[in-house]
Amino acid sequence: MSPTEPGGPTAPLVEAMIAGGSDGLAFLRMLCDGALPAAPIGKTLAFRLAEVARGRVVFEGRPGPFAYNLQGTVHGGWAAAILDSAMGCAVLSMLPAGMGCTTTELSIRYVRPVRESCGVLRAEGVAVHVGRRLATAEGRLVGAVDGKLYAHGATSCMILSLGPDEIDRSLSPGDSSL
Repeated sequence: MSPTEPGGPTAPLVEAMIAGGSDGLAFLRMLCDGALPAAPIGKTLAFRLAEVARGRVVFEGRPGPFAYNLQGTVHGGWAAAILDSAMGCAVLSMLPAGMGCTTTELSIRYVRPVRESCGVLRAEGVAVHVGRRLATAEGRLVGAVDGKLYAHGATSCMILSLGPDEIDRSLSPGDSSL
């Protein structure tokens, strides 16, 4: 069953975070250590959580032809997705139990093309400001071996409650009140 089909998976990682009473940093460490399954997007786009610290998160990925655009380079969406993950998780690492975040703005600057020959790339996200309702973070996508910069970006994230009522409401199909 596809995650987009009715009755498909809802939010098992969020449910695990709430049930365990973990703050964002502890939750991310469990993901990084393999105690919890990775988010499905990592498998789809070939990247994984590699390092976690308070306010700093690193994802690593190997771009390839699966993400090529018509011009024979990796689509910019791949870089945006791995950077969005790193920056959003950097914010999450700063949040207390019961709180999460979602991207409200994403800005990416591409400085050179990404190809399969680039090898493993690292998306390093750092929280810049974490308030009660809004957070910001910055990120860099660099070569794992040579440190060459491929893209950099910034994000704004809305801080939100992960209480059961909010999760149930946010996952209700056809709910026009969202």
